[in-house]
Amino acid sequence: MHNDVYEIRQMPLSVKFVRQQVETFLALNGLRLGPMDYYAAVFEHGGEDILAGGGLSGNVIKCIAVKQGLRDAKLSLTIISHLISTASSYGIHQLKIFTKPENEKMFESLGFQTIAKSEHAILQENDNSLLLFKKRLASLRQDFPSGIIILNANPFTKGHRYLIEQASKKVNHLIVMVVEEDLSRFSYAERRAMVEAGCQDLPRVTVCSTDSYAVSAATFPTYFLKELDKATDTQIMLDLDLFVRHIAPTLNIQTRFIGSEPSDPLTQRYNELMKEYLPTQGIAVEEVPRLHQDHVHVSASSLRGYLKAHSLQQASALAFPTTIPYLIADLACQALQEELDLTPKPGLVDQHDNGAHRDMDYQLMQKSIHALRPYFDELALLGWKKDKPYVYDVQTIGLRAENTMFTTTKGVNTHKGALFSLGLAIVAGAYLMRQKGKVEAVELQQTMMEIARQFPETSGTHGSEVAEKYHIDGVLAIARKGYPDLFEKWLPFLQNEEGKMKDEESTNAIDSQSNKPSIFHLQSVLLYIMSMLDDTNVYYRKGEKGAWQVKREAARILDNFSMGELEAMNKRFIAANISPGGSADMLALTRLVQSLIE
Repeated sequence: MHNDVYEIRQMPLSVKFVRQQVETFLALNGLRLGPMDYYAAVFEHGGEDILAGGGLSGNVIKCIAVKQGLRDAKLSLTIISHLISTASSYGIHQLKIFTKPENEKMFESLGFQTIAKSEHAILQENDNSLLLFKKRLASLRQDFPSGIIILNANPFTKGHRYLIEQASKKVNHLIVMVVEEDLSRFSYAERRAMVEAGCQDLPRVTVCSTDSYAVSAATFPTYFLKELDKATDTQIMLDLDLFVRHIAPTLNIQTRFIGSEPSDPLTQRYNELMKEYLPTQGIAVEEVPRLHQDHVHVSASSLRGYLKAHSLQQASALAFPTTIPYLIADLACQALQEELDLTPKPGLVDQHDNGAHRDMDYQLMQKSIHALRPYFDELALLGWKKDKPYVYDVQTIGLRAENTMFTTTKGVNTHKGALFSLGLAIVAGAYLMRQKGKVEAVELQQTMMEIARQFPETSGTHGSEVAEKYHIDGVLAIARKGYPDLFEKWLPFLQNEEGKMKDEESTNAIDSQSNKPSIFHLQSVLLYIMSMLDDTNVYYRKGEKGAWQVKREAARILDNFSMGELEAMNKRFIAANISPGGSADMLALTRLVQSLIE
């Protein structure tokens, strides 16, 4: 191919007309555009028609196609070489290719070997990752036939535990493989830890990882989209073929256990094809009826629905007990994310602007939340211990979390205050759940207060300097008092606002002609908090007079709430360099407390 005739262009799929052009090109070649980190195409110099294209999704090369009528191997090799080079520039050297069977020989010439096949697709890779994976699995092999369960456990429920218990009674050795992909609400590290903790009392059960060789973004990407389309069967058969070729013989698997699936069409189809195909390969498939609780199927999707609805109590009823600390940590992250997503907010980072901040934005705040999550897990696990948590342990985890936050944000204080306040609630909530099986407001407040009173006085921080100068309560002083405004005022206000919103939504659903918008209840709660809290962030920037002005303005807008007034307030706060970050932290804490007790 002559470089003076053709050129390669990156195709920014976030641009609507570019995405449509790529989708049309792929459709003409019998392909569908899925999630993609990078896509490139070959054009004639100055041309508008795509001649060849291909993309990267993680470490997987996919959607390789050449314009009908050309089928030029050089065009294919050119785009593939470009993608390999691009992946290398990202630090990705271990690559997989999801492509059509007719491309097998071409990719073999580039150093790829086929690891799985189905009628309409093959999966290849260019290194010895599969061999290394199989060596790790071989250490788990027993001389007698074993059984296997492959699960995502997002998160680990009583239903998963029931499936494992029933399967372990039927085999001498049961392998439980946890899907190693971070495409779910709970990370792989969290899900693996949940399953290991939930199976530690089962002597004939071994927990291990799938790596990227079972129900992965490479072998079965549709699973993480929950789409059922014409590509699904191809992906399922690739996944099953890889299991039959490599995993089953390495582990001496005779039986694969699955749970019945009453509602998810994709999982239903996977189970159907599994039951059709695996027995032809000498592997039995045993389906265990799904666990029922109060005449309802126990499922991870239902549990996640309860988390989204801010109810730890309902979610924990479906979770295996050792999963509960991870639910609490998840709710803390959800509270921070909801506060961040709330738009508009006065002077604060949101989805539209950076508020009165020049050193942080939405993406940085998201990175900070993600960085804190493992430490929220640790704090929840600390509270879950039988003995009441010592403040030294809480501080130790908190300081490591704070250091990680500053490393992630390159020194920007995104969530230091929130880390302290939410950390208290996480530890206290987990402790009460372990001791009493539920969290009640009075006991939560008391436990948070007891832990806070063990913390030493702080000095040298902006908050402590402001508290001393203006004789107001700082973060620690408010915690030592048990957040009285939160439990006595803000939480009831939030619950009342949500009740009004639900009533209004119900009314609007009945009156289909109504154009009345829902009450923006979280903005109202934020304004309510702002009207009362001695926010050390505001005091530090604007002094006592400025702090009182913020309180009065928040109260005024709350009395006559409108989005226009809130947006105007945001503009004024940005111009005046006012950021009520303490109020934002208290909004997240109020939301977390609500989630723990409801």
